[in-house]
Amino acid sequence: MEGILGVLGGMGPQATNTFYQRIIDRTQADTDQEHLRVLIWSDAKIPDRTAGILGTPEQAEAVFAHLLADAKLLEGAGCTVLAIPCNTSHYFADRLQAQLHVPIIHMIRETVKTIQAMGKQTVGILATDGTVQTGIYQNELTAAGLTPVTLPEELQKTVMSIIYDEIKKGETGSREKFGEIDAYLRSVGCDCAILGCTELSVYRTLHSLPPFYIDAMEILAEQLMYGVSKMVIFRSRSEDTVRVAMMAGTEQPKPMSMGTMLRPDRPILRRGLSITNAT
Repeated sequence: MEGILGVLGGMGPQATNTFYQRIIDRTQADTDQEHLRVLIWSDAKIPDRTAGILGTPEQAEAVFAHLLADAKLLEGAGCTVLAIPCNTSHYFADRLQAQLHVPIIHMIRETVKTIQAMGKQTVGILATDGTVQTGIYQNELTAAGLTPVTLPEELQKTVMSIIYDEIKKGETGSREKFGEIDAYLRSVGCDCAILGCTELSVYRTLHSLPPFYIDAMEILAEQLMYGVSKMVIFRSRSEDTVRVAMMAGTEQPKPMSMGTMLRPDRPILRRGLSITNAT
């Protein structure tokens, strides 16, 4: 039976809407029936991730407990793979995965893999204080042999202002503020920068940004269209071997080549995903 993609969203609601639109845009389909089955749980009541992570241990646990309850809701509804279009929430991703029986596609690891494959070296990070201060991008970039660059304090405040004072409030975001950030990243020798907050992905949708900016949400949406992703969605209920981590040096099940649709005009794609272990 065809599986179901579960989207744990609401962080924020506009970002979830943008993410689903990107999935639709990247699905090669001529009819409704050729689209993926997607169950979106947009839970805007999840406590603020940055405030929780940088607050007390009790606040952080409250965020984790809410995320876990939502993830289990999606799992219980029959979802066979989960996507979380919120960068900061990936601070909890490995803990969440340990409590689930379906895989989570890891947006941060997918983004770093993509940047590494592009041959980039010095990578700017535009993200919330929670994402930056916990080092979730810095750790993955460093492990991949890349050089992470974070912003000085005043420009980090500017990023937070664009996210919280503008995009989350339904505004389009200041091009002047973003221009200051752009000038700094280029001046320190970055050859690309990660849009590591889904509100910044919304900003990119509203404004024209050059390829210098790598959109983590875009990469997550693109990975869902690849063959290995569909293998996980379609087969994770019937073949537990599909749920192993896609890591170099780890024995894998026999590769499966699948395109968005198996048609002559739709190319077969082979791509590995950074999917965390599912128990």
